[in-house]
Amino acid sequence: MEVLIIFLGLALDRLTKVWALTALKDNNGVILIKDFFKLEYLENRGAAFGILQNKLILLALVTLLVISGMIYYIIKYKPKSKFLRISFALIISGALGNLYDRIFYKYVVDFILIHYKEVYSFPTFNVADTLVVVGTLVLAISIVKEEV
Repeated sequence: MEVLIIFLGLALDRLTKVWALTALKDNNGVILIKDFFKLEYLENRGAAFGILQNKLILLALVTLLVISGMIYYIIKYKPKSKFLRISFALIISGALGNLYDRIFYKYVVDFILIHYKEVYSFPTFNVADTLVVVGTLVLAISIVKEEV
């Protein structure tokens, strides 16, 4: 099941980023909900919220370390918790999606923009980021429920 989640998550991330590269790169984006939700191309050369700008090698190495640690944990301990296995699969798929971008583009393709008029803009993100966040939330729930 974990391999399927990783594959589907990575495929969805790649498909949406390829679409963003072809449909959004050279225009002003697509407004889905006026003053709230827009698809707009952005090249992110850092990590979450734009931190660690231009630290490509560091970000790639940390990503590989996290992915390797999770795979090692799954293989060695064979966790029985379905929540834990799903959370790791979601995090791994998202991490792989952004790692792919860093290796092949030297930046991460972001394109989902949530904002409130001109008052507030959440940092632009992508499907891989969403997978990592959802996986982390599922992991937190798993830990709180002590199903690890």
